[in-house]
Order: sequence, then structure tokens, then C-alpha cells
Amino acid sequence: MRVVLYQPEIAQNTGTILRMCACLGLSVAIIEPCGFAFNSPKFKRAVMDYILDVKVDRYDSWEVFLQEKHSRLVLLTPHSDESYYDFEFQEGDQLILGQESSGVPQTVADEVGARIKIPMPGGGRSLNVAVAGAMIISEALRQLR
Repeated sequence: MRVVLYQPEIAQNTGTILRMCACLGLSVAIIEPCGFAFNSPKFKRAVMDYILDVKVDRYDSWEVFLQEKHSRLVLLTPHSDESYYDFEFQEGDQLILGQESSGVPQTVADEVGARIKIPMPGGGRSLNVAVAGAMIISEALRQLR
């Protein structure tokens, strides 16, 4: 399984996600442009020295990313009818997290093999991207253990 960050905007969120992936043994793909520099103090503070323990592939654009052969692309989005509770994860899934401010454009959403959401009966609009990613990654790993 790999985590794909589509044009991440917030250094702390990206650092937190990379740190989590290092701890869980997952690789990460980052689709540029990134909204911060990798030498940003906020990024460094969040990722700590875990940056040395995570495989990160960076792609200049979504189009460049798509040139690589991929297993199933799974978009985490509030714009889905399928709950991650009911979703059957597969080995090799690539879990796509969109931008903090706007998710992904429709052109990206049109390219994925599945879209899943986190049900929010409390009526919230969205969760922090790192929190949402952690919830769904945890369920995927539970299913695939």
C-alpha cells in the first residue's frame, strides 16, 4: 500500500503523514506542486528524523504520476457514497489524499478506481487530512493483516 498526497499545502500535515508512514512501513508519493519547501522548519518539526525511514517519490504533476503503472487508486473524499467501513481494501492500493483546502480536481477524481468517505454523523464538513488518512490507513491495514 502507498499513500499519495496530491499537491499538499500544509507542511505540518505532510510531515505528520510521512512520519506515520515511516512507522507503519508505507511508502509515499507526492504530486507537485507542494505548498511548502521540504526544508521548512514546520515540516522538519512534524516529520522529525523519520524522513530517513520513509520512501518518498515525488512527481512533477498528476500526468507524470499517471505515466507509471499503478495498482488500484483509491480517493479519500467526502464526495462519495461508499463508506470506508464497507470498502474492501486490496494489497497494493494507493490511497490518495487531496489538498487541505480543496481536495482534488474532477479530472483527478475521474481517473481513480474507487472513492471512499468517512461517514460524519455529527454533521462536520471534513476532518484534518492527516487524521482522515490515519483512520483509513488503520482500517486498510486491519483488513490486510
